[in-house]
Amino acid sequence: MNRPNRWIALTLAAATAWIATSAQAALAVGDVAPAFTAPAALGGKPFDFSLADSLKKGPVVLYFFPKAFTSGCTAEAHDFAEATAKFNALGATVVGMSNDDVATLQKFSVEACRDKFAVAADAGGRIARKYDATFALKPDMADRISYVISPQGKVLFVYSSLNPDEHVAKTMAAVEKWKAAQAR
Repeated sequence: MNRPNRWIALTLAAATAWIATSAQAALAVGDVAPAFTAPAALGGKPFDFSLADSLKKGPVVLYFFPKAFTSGCTAEAHDFAEATAKFNALGATVVGMSNDDVATLQKFSVEACRDKFAVAADAGGRIARKYDATFALKPDMADRISYVISPQGKVLFVYSSLNPDEHVAKTMAAVEKWKAAQAR
């Protein structure tokens, strides 16, 4: 194989391994969701987000995203912002989490999240590691993984995909399924 073709083949193999590795890491349905408190922002205002406090109100949709203000993360935040009222009507709280600092997330909460839901800062990726939500080859960055956590603190649903397009629809379906089961 000539040098350019070998380089392309090695690059594709490394990219495939990276994507496959990052998509495999996640807590399983039924696992206990690790409790956490993290600095967060909603509508540009900082506060401390507590998973335990939010679970007292209903299920929590916790989605990890790699980096604020990147195209995929901004599109995903817009999608969650548009769906937040429906999540809230089902009793669910939405919170995004990344390794960005709170100052960045204050701006992101206004511009991308449109003041609809909180985004939490996970400096150093401590929380992402507890949720197996880091990129395998870049553990200081969150992977794109969405969780639905029951009020009892158990993982109800997990969706991991670098493509941001299906996270809202899939987590919404999981929350609707949870809500229907509560009505029985």
